[in-house]
Amino acid sequence: MSTSPTFSSRVVELNVQPIEAVLFDLDGTLIDSVPDLAAAIDVMLNSIGKAPAGEKKVCRWVGNGAPALVKRALANSDTGDQDREGDEFSSAYSVFESAYAERLTHATGLYDGVIEVLSALSEAKIKLGLITNKPRRFTLPLLAALNIRDLFDDVICGDDFEHKKPHPLPLQNAVKNLHCKPEQAIMVGDSISDIKAAASAGIKSVAVTYGYNHGMPITDARNDVQADVFIDRIQQLLD
Repeated sequence: MSTSPTFSSRVVELNVQPIEAVLFDLDGTLIDSVPDLAAAIDVMLNSIGKAPAGEKKVCRWVGNGAPALVKRALANSDTGDQDREGDEFSSAYSVFESAYAERLTHATGLYDGVIEVLSALSEAKIKLGLITNKPRRFTLPLLAALNIRDLFDDVICGDDFEHKKPHPLPLQNAVKNLHCKPEQAIMVGDSISDIKAAASAGIKSVAVTYGYNHGMPITDARNDVQADVFIDRIQQLLD
């Protein structure tokens, strides 16, 4: 089917073929999850006698999966997820998992316009995929609590494959699962990981400027890969 009446002109022009599928990131794109993630991280840090991190730091640390978030928190560093396995990590990660599971949706909510955009795309028979680096045990209950689980035709989580975004593998599997070609899909995300994964998978990308992106503007010209389109509101995907 032709999708030109559904998408904005900037998005339609990305692909020569009509867009049949839209792949969405979760945290920082569809939901603001940092308040609950930060609360869980602070519970974890408190359990081992460390000072709380707070939302500002956690906003920089999210995006590469829960293990990376915990490692950065333990190191109190934006790049502290390297070579931090061992008993301290295992114990801390267990505390974080329990704390986050208890407060998945205490303060987490959908960004303005998300439900309307997802519903409009679904009604237009556009296939919807969710590709997140968040573990499945958190993702599915969160989607259900926010009443958006049934809108997605495919959900790929951070622990489903050997590689997470920015590796292209999750996106490659998503287009395969949705029975479309890369040139018939677009990726919508808030971080450089989303943009890199899309570029490597041969998929055009739309970056939302309101997300996290490790505390850096996604529009920063210093990024080694740039999104194909930038939007300030999720509604700008559509006409």
